[in-house]
Amino acid sequence: MKNLIEIIKEAEVNKIAIGHLNISDIAGLKAVFEAAYKLRLPVIIGVSEGEGDFIGRRQIAALVKSLKEEYNYPIFLNADHTKSLEKIKEAVEAGFDSVMFDGSNLSLEENIKKTKSIVGYVKSVNSEILVEGEIGYIKGSSTILKASEVFIKQEDLASSQEAKQFVKETNIDLLAPAVGNIHGIITRTSVDNQTQINAGNPNLDIRRIKEIKEAVGIPLVLHGGSGIKDEEILAAIDAGISIVHINTELRLAWRKALEEAFKEKPEEIVPYKLLPKAVEEIKKVVEKKLRLFNKINE
Repeated sequence: MKNLIEIIKEAEVNKIAIGHLNISDIAGLKAVFEAAYKLRLPVIIGVSEGEGDFIGRRQIAALVKSLKEEYNYPIFLNADHTKSLEKIKEAVEAGFDSVMFDGSNLSLEENIKKTKSIVGYVKSVNSEILVEGEIGYIKGSSTILKASEVFIKQEDLASSQEAKQFVKETNIDLLAPAVGNIHGIITRTSVDNQTQINAGNPNLDIRRIKEIKEAVGIPLVLHGGSGIKDEEILAAIDAGISIVHINTELRLAWRKALEEAFKEKPEEIVPYKLLPKAVEEIKKVVEKKLRLFNKINE
């Protein structure tokens, strides 16, 4: 079986992207794996610091490993938006395939210094574990947001010059630049006071993506893929994005599905009789996204 960097490199050549889907529970893992397996596409499971703390890093690593081994399948695990060496160490020791150190709230110099240190530690333990760094400021969180909560300024975005310096000095494997993307989905309240989900996230700076890709040469990662128009996702992939993160849309599918399940079975208390609806709704989102990233027609 090919390792993660080999699969990412193939995606680069073929101008497609690997889906990175975040999960918080076993229903999410089941949904993502079943959707990927149906399409026979590699997939990355992501857990943020909060998600990893809730599930347990050793526990999720064991579950992903069991799927990989039982099905001989290219499913990988990433420690997403990790902000401390302590949590990075937990992920490395648990057997994650990749880790992301998020130093985006630091100055460029401090981000370089800490990311370089993280790379040194990870590679000293296992040279095959990929390390991702982030530059620029990707606003929001993986929730439903109001337009007034997110305002992107030019200085929030990554530049090709900063990206080149960052990659050269840190030796990271993957780069997540701020290119107009946000975490979360923006809502808008209409005149009749009805909330519209996915009312329109900011546009991506496709030219900036292309310039950064040309400057750094390593695979680029697009965070905050939820809420971005399909045509922009495809343009970003053509410009140099090799991995796309989705989280908020999965959380929204989970929430809506469980609300429906409780309406349909108000007296039910058995989790495994309620959760299948969440699994099916998440699967629909995952399959749609994976088809998009891999340019597969319905």
